[in-house]
Amino acid sequence: MTAAERPWLKFYEEGVPESVEFEEICLPDILDRSAQMFPDNMALLFQGYQVTYAELKEMVDRFATILVGFGIKKGDSVAILLPNLIPCVVAYYAILKIGGVAVMNNPLYSNRELGHQFTDSEAKLLVTLDLLGNRMIDLRPQTNIKEIIYTSIGDYLPFPKSLLFPLVAKKKKLAADVKSAPDVYKWKKLLAGAQPNPPQVSLKFDDVAMYQYTGGTTGVSKGAVLTQENLVKNVQQLAAWFPRFKKGEEIMLGALPFFHVFGLTTSMNFAVYMGWGNVLVPKPQPQPLLEAIRKFKPSFAPLVPAMFVGILNHPDIKKTDMTCLKGCFSGSAPLPVEVIREFEEMTGAVIVEGYGLTESSPATHINPFEGRRKVGSIGIPLSDTYCKLVDVNEAEKEVPIGERGEIAIRGPQVMQGYRNMPEETALTIKDGWLHTGDIATMDEEGYFYIVDRKKDMIICGGCNVYPRDIDEVFYEHPKVKEACAIGIPHPTRGEAVKCCVVLKEGETATAEEMIEFCKGKLAVYKLPTEVEFRAELPKTNVGKILRKALRAEDEAKRKT
Repeated sequence: MTAAERPWLKFYEEGVPESVEFEEICLPDILDRSAQMFPDNMALLFQGYQVTYAELKEMVDRFATILVGFGIKKGDSVAILLPNLIPCVVAYYAILKIGGVAVMNNPLYSNRELGHQFTDSEAKLLVTLDLLGNRMIDLRPQTNIKEIIYTSIGDYLPFPKSLLFPLVAKKKKLAADVKSAPDVYKWKKLLAGAQPNPPQVSLKFDDVAMYQYTGGTTGVSKGAVLTQENLVKNVQQLAAWFPRFKKGEEIMLGALPFFHVFGLTTSMNFAVYMGWGNVLVPKPQPQPLLEAIRKFKPSFAPLVPAMFVGILNHPDIKKTDMTCLKGCFSGSAPLPVEVIREFEEMTGAVIVEGYGLTESSPATHINPFEGRRKVGSIGIPLSDTYCKLVDVNEAEKEVPIGERGEIAIRGPQVMQGYRNMPEETALTIKDGWLHTGDIATMDEEGYFYIVDRKKDMIICGGCNVYPRDIDEVFYEHPKVKEACAIGIPHPTRGEAVKCCVVLKEGETATAEEMIEFCKGKLAVYKLPTEVEFRAELPKTNVGKILRKALRAEDEAKRKT
């Protein structure tokens, strides 16, 4: 693409390059460098418990030694099933340090969802939480996992919280006893007995670093294969995009879940690359978010719209000085204009909206931080990122400026493909271009606006929900003839799930019965909030259910 075909280049803020002089350095080496440059800087902070960069490096080295002792070799997969806790960061960097492949998993997922990801990734070892320990011990025989290592929320707490935690934890469901089973180990005990001297493993830039799972229209979670190069170059693209933020000088609000690629790159890996402290918030609800801002004064905060909305509507905001925040990054769903204005007024911070997806590590577009920001736009492509809009039915044909088309992206952050899914990979990556399934328009200045989702994805509180996943579970119900899930507006989460159901002849059911049936089969945030029983569902002339028509009908009803 010529510069004339990339009108957005004229709107890069001063100091942002068209092309980054990428450094070929792997993530574990980045951590080692930050530990050398900023040994005494806070790297991680949880509930007031601090870990410096020197201490983080030592913990990573100890856990890397443990993994090697368990027989984990270069190329082996290790699963992490944790919220944003200190061991989550340690385990991730340790896996990568020995050339392993990290597999991040959502603790809210059901056994069925986790079982698929563990099996598909061929994970050999699992790092999890005591609260999930017994479930994982029971699930283990269905997977390739041999060892389970579990940590506790109480493992890293400052005095006197560390003393009080054992007294109240089980009552408050913050800790649990893990039953005795072979090859199950306590995190802290293992770490205390390990040496910080793992064997040197030669890492290459094209080594696979992660299988990051994403939903799909087929209802089967797909493992995006991300290399060291994909992840490191995306972090360097972010660093180039925010030139006014210097290394070693800021504090990150680690609220986005690290098991999601958005939080993994823009919060965890970006903070390590910049040598910043990271304030970990494992449950990013309004109250703990405000408490973290009040107590620990973060200056940079990547969040999703539901978090901004929740913060503004919580009574604790009246006693929270928000002026510590300098920069905020919003992604995953559109952020309402009034929310941006109110938040910026209250904090003095700048919120830039952006866009990305699992398959691109994830960031591809962001509004300029100091420059022309357009509300409602996902911004412009990052340095070294090429973007075009193509005809939905003819992928090789570009659409004119102002017309709707599918976003196609090319850049160093684009995945290698889906693990063990060559057909899906071929449908998604064509001639080096990642076809996103998102429909957008581009204005004359090169700013992009998402207008629809080809894949019918629903976004609940920043989490992607694929309707087909919900459909599949409903179809398992013996009374259900047909089912179709759609997204409906939700005041705080952006969207919620509604399922339209046709029952088999002669059957009766209640919405409560249907929702109850889904529990345990779907993550809690995927559960429908509404169920509508219908005599029939709209279909094409070949019998395909028209999800889009159902959504349009629902929108029309809500307006009347």
